[in-house]
Amino acid sequence: MERFTTSNPYETAFGYSRAVRRGPYVFVSGTTSIDPTTGAVLFPDSAYLQTKQIFKEVIRALEGLGASKEDVVRLRIFVTEQSDADEVGRVMKEAFGDVGPAATMIVGAHLV
Repeated sequence: MERFTTSNPYETAFGYSRAVRRGPYVFVSGTTSIDPTTGAVLFPDSAYLQTKQIFKEVIRALEGLGASKEDVVRLRIFVTEQSDADEVGRVMKEAFGDVGPAATMIVGAHLV
């Protein structure tokens, strides 16, 4: 088993890895746009920029374990506000283009 970790303070505090490779599979933890130094949310007023940062981190984790966005088959996206859903979806299309993974967006989630 291989692990990919970042400087996100919650990984150390809560004891988890950003991503784990087990055999041919890579599992990526729930990812938010957190400043690794301060623990503060990056871009608090922009769902678009937060989502861009999140997918950048997800793709970096995949690549760190020898995978790529083309290997993604499933996305689960949690959005706290309905009004942000279109912007989040727009970034998903920008980030994954023609990969077309199966995806679910859950609105109204309360995130840690």
